[in-house]
Amino acid sequence: MDAFIDSLLQLLIDWGYLGLFLSALLAGSIIPFSSELVLVALVEIGLNPIFCILAAALGNTAGGMTCYYMGHFGKVEWIERYFKVKQEKIERMRRFLQGKGAMMAFFSFLPFVGELIAIALGFMRSNIWLTTVSMFVGKLIRYIVMLMALQGIISLFN
Repeated sequence: MDAFIDSLLQLLIDWGYLGLFLSALLAGSIIPFSSELVLVALVEIGLNPIFCILAAALGNTAGGMTCYYMGHFGKVEWIERYFKVKQEKIERMRRFLQGKGAMMAFFSFLPFVGELIAIALGFMRSNIWLTTVSMFVGKLIRYIVMLMALQGIISLFN
C-alpha cells in the first residue's frame, strides 16, 4: 500500500499544478489525503508558490463542496452507511451551525470537523455562494500559513 501511495504522490507531483489541484480536491473531500506534501514538493522544485497556493485552495474548495452537496442531496441514512458519519454528529453540527450561516464554511479547513461542517451546511441549504467564498478564503489562508510553516521547517534542515 505504501508503494501505491508513493507512486500516486509522485504522479501528482509530476502533473504539476493539475496534480496539486487533484490532490487538494481529494484532501478536501471525505477521502483522507495529504495535499500539503504535493504543495511543498512543487514549491521546492521551483513552481510558482502563488499559483501552487491557488491551485491547492481551489481544489480543496471543490473537494469541500462535494461534502456540501452530499449534505444537500443526501439522506442521513446514506451518509451514515457509506461515509461512516453518525447521525448524532451531523445533528450536533447542525445545531452548532444554526444561525451562524454560510460564514461557518470558513472553518471547513479544520481536520476531522471540516467535512462535517460542509455536510451540515448542505443539509441546512446554506447560501451556496457565501458558502463557497467563505470556504475558499479559509482554505486559502490555511494553505498560505501551512506553506510558510513547512518551508520554515525545511529551511532549518538545509
